[in-house]
Amino acid sequence: MDDPFDVGERLKKLRVSAGLSQRQLAQYAGVPHGQISMIETNRSSPSVASLRKILGGMGMSMTEFFEPDGQSPGQVFFSSDALLDLTSQLGDTSSKLTLKQVGNAKEHGLQILKEHYAPGADTGETMLSHPANEGGIVVSGELEVTVGNQTQILRAGDSYLFNSRQPHRFRNISNEPAEVISACTPPYL
Repeated sequence: MDDPFDVGERLKKLRVSAGLSQRQLAQYAGVPHGQISMIETNRSSPSVASLRKILGGMGMSMTEFFEPDGQSPGQVFFSSDALLDLTSQLGDTSSKLTLKQVGNAKEHGLQILKEHYAPGADTGETMLSHPANEGGIVVSGELEVTVGNQTQILRAGDSYLFNSRQPHRFRNISNEPAEVISACTPPYL
């Protein structure tokens, strides 16, 4: 069995190699200094949004963080077990949101995700916003999508496409899981 991925150790190693103190990284990322310390000492597991924000302070993607060597260059086909699970690596087994990435998003300038939202899953009260465009198709279940001041419940077969600079949020407010296939360019995570 593989050793579990140590998020705290990896973050500390990258921060130190970038020549940043915890305070400097916190300032660049726009997060409290204590949050960096708590994560590096494994006293706290960051959410996907928090980790993305912290890594942004170092100009790094989640893919680079979790899989520094990436997929094989030129790889074209990926089995379901070869998808990079961007959420399970965080060590939060209670997570209701799972994001699995196809291949090396940075290499192609396109991020394709298989997303799973358990009942009650939510990307967070703080709306997401990043310089990209994204779209997706709900494969099963229902998902409440908010973009700017528009909110709609999407069901299997429904889709969305928007400029990701607009604040947005995804929530599963139903009692059934929801599955989404999405794409984002340039890659966000």
